[in-house]
Amino acid sequence: MRTWSLVALALGLIVAFACPLLASAAPAAGADAAKAAADHAAHAHHGVDGSIIPLWMVIPFLGILLSIAVMPLVIPHFWHHHFGKVSAFWAVVGAALMFFFPDFKSSDVFYELAHVMLLDYVPFVILLLGLFTIAGGIRIKGTLRGSPKLNTFMLIIGWFLASFMGTTGASMLMIRPMIQANAWRERKAHLIIFFIFLVSNMGGALTPLGDPPLFLGFLRGVDFTWPLEHLHKEALVGTGILLVLFFILDTIMLSKEKTKTPPADAPVQPVTATIKTRHTKVLSKDAIAAPAPSPVAPANEKFGIEGGINFVLLALLIGAILGSVQVKGDLHLSDGLPGIPYTNLIRDAAILVLAIVSLKVTSKESRRLNGFTWAPIQEVAKLFAGIFICMVPALKILGAGTHGQLADVIQAVSDPVTGDPVNWRYFWLTGALSSFLDNAPTYLVFFNTAAGEHALLPAPAAAQFMMGEKMVPTLAAISCGAVFMGANTYIGNAPNFMVKAIAEESGIKMPSFFGYMAWSVLILIPVFILLTFLFFV
Repeated sequence: MRTWSLVALALGLIVAFACPLLASAAPAAGADAAKAAADHAAHAHHGVDGSIIPLWMVIPFLGILLSIAVMPLVIPHFWHHHFGKVSAFWAVVGAALMFFFPDFKSSDVFYELAHVMLLDYVPFVILLLGLFTIAGGIRIKGTLRGSPKLNTFMLIIGWFLASFMGTTGASMLMIRPMIQANAWRERKAHLIIFFIFLVSNMGGALTPLGDPPLFLGFLRGVDFTWPLEHLHKEALVGTGILLVLFFILDTIMLSKEKTKTPPADAPVQPVTATIKTRHTKVLSKDAIAAPAPSPVAPANEKFGIEGGINFVLLALLIGAILGSVQVKGDLHLSDGLPGIPYTNLIRDAAILVLAIVSLKVTSKESRRLNGFTWAPIQEVAKLFAGIFICMVPALKILGAGTHGQLADVIQAVSDPVTGDPVNWRYFWLTGALSSFLDNAPTYLVFFNTAAGEHALLPAPAAAQFMMGEKMVPTLAAISCGAVFMGANTYIGNAPNFMVKAIAEESGIKMPSFFGYMAWSVLILIPVFILLTFLFFV
């Protein structure tokens, strides 16, 4: 009962934080936009002019994304040992091209790099770290027995949790119970594939906590509740179709099993006996061995939750994000550096404190049984440092709109006659790039493309424009493309490779990279085509 009391307390804290804070957030939006316009002159004074950036300056951005997509598959051993050096190489090349470009002032380049690192990268990594740490302290115990009904129910739970714990957190929490419940079955690859579809990707569509693209949108001023208000129909329709397909397929797969019902007393091997983490698009085929866990849990272990206090910490994390938006003003360290909003400082400090508390109050035994290691977050942090630096020229060029070198991209997603955004093109182009590259910077690219000249203004002003009535369908198309289509490949979203690795270490034979794509083409693409006609045409 103590655990469920903690869960109830966590939900109560979320409501207590959210109701008054969200009620007061709306009138503050106008003030934020006015302040953004007033601060624009200072930002423009330091910033680089995107209209004069040559197209070849985006080569480091393309290079690092291509490295992430290809190297783990082609030269996994080299990638595993040197991915940080690869990221650093592209970051140095990208920064050097800007510093030595004759039309740029070095002070302007330094300002842009400081801006993207201090205001985008650091908050982004801190949120991932907080969710990763706290979710890793929650362990579901018990000997569940997999069936189509139970498996579908577990996917629904994971899908729901993903928007509040993040797709990474929910995937870590739910993948091991899913595997353990179905350990008695022979055909299990489809379970993991649909888990990646629903929990590791589509489940993150309803809050900024769910998926990195939406959090980056939140950092730029998109309201916390905007995804829930404007993406719920697309998310529910797509998820509903996938759940029905999964139930039918799982029933068919079960009918082909020699044993149609789970043996009542069969011993259950723990999912985490010798976990090796090969996480996200940033991990290789070489695995990093986790510490050996405690002895195996008995087959008749009672259902329960260890580390329930972490639910309260998750609620406090959400409260920190919601509460920090009420704090106004910036910290100015130097005239050559961007002002750091006090909102960021308070929010990030609170998240770090909560992560430390989670480490202190959660037993090491629970984390070991969960296969918890720091390797995933370390690799994400190293690679995204390079990505954020390399994407500066691309974002500045796109922000220049029709005056920049990527005017053709602007025109490809806009009506050639009226100049209005063509939402279905935004959905598919954002999604296609998110499938093979990384959905967070891809979201930013098209967010800025749609914002046009507003992207040159400080973040809140651009977000206010994107949340305007005319641009709501466009922002929805960009958001859905970035979040949903990360499921198209193993490298499309952070948890995908981690889930695949845990499954393979548990003895499940997973499809190859292109084998998985065959599943996504046959199942996901028809669903996305339907969503296109329902919502984006």
